[in-house]
Amino acid sequence: MTKKVEKTSRRKFLLAAGAAGAATVAMPQVSRAQTTTLKYQSTWPTKDIFHEMAVDYANKVNQMTGGRLKMDVLAAGSVVPAFQLQDAVNTGVLDAGHGVCAYWYGKHKAFSLFGTPPSFGWDAHSFLAWYYYGGGEALYNELVGNILKLNVVGFLYYPMPTQPLGWFKKPVTGPNDLKNIKYRTVGLSADLFKEMGAAVTILPGGEIVPALDRGLLDAAEFNNPSSDILLGFTDVAKNFMLQSHHQQAESFEIIFNKGKYDALPAEVKAIIRNAAFAATADQFAWAAHDRYSKDLIEIKKRGVNVAKTPDSVLEAQLQAWDKVLAEQSKEPFFKKVIDSQKDWVKRTAMYMQENNVDTKPAYKHFFG
Repeated sequence: MTKKVEKTSRRKFLLAAGAAGAATVAMPQVSRAQTTTLKYQSTWPTKDIFHEMAVDYANKVNQMTGGRLKMDVLAAGSVVPAFQLQDAVNTGVLDAGHGVCAYWYGKHKAFSLFGTPPSFGWDAHSFLAWYYYGGGEALYNELVGNILKLNVVGFLYYPMPTQPLGWFKKPVTGPNDLKNIKYRTVGLSADLFKEMGAAVTILPGGEIVPALDRGLLDAAEFNNPSSDILLGFTDVAKNFMLQSHHQQAESFEIIFNKGKYDALPAEVKAIIRNAAFAATADQFAWAAHDRYSKDLIEIKKRGVNVAKTPDSVLEAQLQAWDKVLAEQSKEPFFKKVIDSQKDWVKRTAMYMQENNVDTKPAYKHFFG
């Protein structure tokens, strides 16, 4: 009788323990760690699609960390003006920021090579591949940490489509139409257009349309149909020239104050990095494909003359790049980056061009 009671009691204990274990597995794992909040500002006005993309990256990080990290998003000018973002992150006034490397071109011209490199015959996908697998990230870290000694950690993401030549009061019919015009651009593109005879002004995105409206600019480029329509370009210029070699490949840069970043747990750092890869794929789908194409159609509906940049201008740009690179490559680190990029493009673009079929005949076959 005693043995039967012992067996029954043991069976009940095991069943109870199993039920408790199953309940534990079924319960969601909730982090008990305290939430770390980062003050994170973009270089974009609230109404720009680029600010939406800065928010999208923050949302991905916030969700993936399960609330352990919160990136508190602010628009350009909330704490500092757009062109002061890097300084603010470096000093800890901001914890993180979202922008493009070309904005720091005034500190070292090689910065532009990590955001708007020359048009070597690659695209932004190939550029990001070089950055992560062709030695670019090590060169970026050398520039940031060793040469400029910035207290910053950075990641590049989102392969931007080729940027249009821009918005003009009159159509561009040849290279001479660019001479002596007051033109807005950023980064090494400024050197390129100066070489082509333009009077270049460097402005952040939110200041371009007011400058065009007041006659302080004759023409300007920013980035894409969605940004341009949201910022109001269609109200101040009626000629939109597509295709250009001035910024044929570009990406976003996300930067973090190094002290704040280093204090984060390893798994959170991994999420910050991998969220950039997730945002690269996601934003290229919903922004570059879906939104940009819809907004180009809308631009045409608003009475804008949308035209392809003449081949003579594109050829003149490549010739101008030769002169800009020859001059800037006198600086050793600039040349080091250029040589690395050329080695990458010479090998990888050869494969892409020999392997990939021209898509235009198929498009024409099915859509006319």
